[in-house]
Amino acid sequence: MARFLLVRLSLIVVTLLAVSIAIFTLIELVPGDAAQVMLGQQATPDNLRNLRAQMGLDRPPHIRYLDWITGAARGDLGESAKSRVPISDIMSGRLANSALLAGLAFLIAVPLGLTIGVWVGTRADTKMDRFLTMGGLVTISLPEFVTGVVLILILSSTLKWLPSSSIMMPGESILGNPQVLIMPVLTVTGALFAYILRMSRANVIEVMSSNYVRTAILKGLPMRTVIVRHAIPNALLPTITVIANNVGWMFGGLIIIENLFSYPGMGSLLISAINTRDIPLLQSTAMVIASVYAFSNLAADLAYGTLNPRVRLA
Repeated sequence: MARFLLVRLSLIVVTLLAVSIAIFTLIELVPGDAAQVMLGQQATPDNLRNLRAQMGLDRPPHIRYLDWITGAARGDLGESAKSRVPISDIMSGRLANSALLAGLAFLIAVPLGLTIGVWVGTRADTKMDRFLTMGGLVTISLPEFVTGVVLILILSSTLKWLPSSSIMMPGESILGNPQVLIMPVLTVTGALFAYILRMSRANVIEVMSSNYVRTAILKGLPMRTVIVRHAIPNALLPTITVIANNVGWMFGGLIIIENLFSYPGMGSLLISAINTRDIPLLQSTAMVIASVYAFSNLAADLAYGTLNPRVRLA
């Protein structure tokens, strides 16, 4: 297991290094002058020159990249070019808010999706199976912003049950006003639940038609025992990968959802950094989201390797 973990960690280091180069290069290729955007069209040449020096834009790109990546490796993300506040301070609260949103969605979607997926998988081609499968397909097909807009129209504009946005006053905590969490959580949960339901259903159907399950049934084992001992453990193996991969997907998908609801998380922070051309903040935010995705895949590999020892030997 130690060798398995070491190999996966080495791959993550290489992957994140490649991602950091891609992030830095793409930001460099974006047209426009970050200093000009921050100071406006009325800025004097001296002011522009001073700001570029403060932001390090007057240095060669490879020097700026090395400074950024070595600082990030030490845990020093630098300062925001706009507010001059340490990026780690800006990001800590935002990361916690996004983690809370993603965590609540997972706590709802994973148990519910697995339970219903296994249940309909053992009842394939029934009316309930067709209804839930079609509902899951529709939910997956809808973009997150469409689902969010529908929820706003129904729960906020029509029924007046919930606020239409998650805007928080300075110093206000998300947990102090939990109503602002409900619609973002429902939006994230919908697509995630549908993915898990469809994946677990398909895996259960495949396992139930396998030879060893048929043999267990022919031996006279109760169907409940066959499902619990044979079908569910084997059906969950590929589903674990889907669930872990969706952690990274959520942190990417939260960009849309958080901006739709004005939720103070990593997604809205990324968009704010793009709009203000705050390069240090933009680089660090994108890198943190990529790191979450990479380590969620590591968690999936470890869980899969624990349940299936043959993977660790591959």
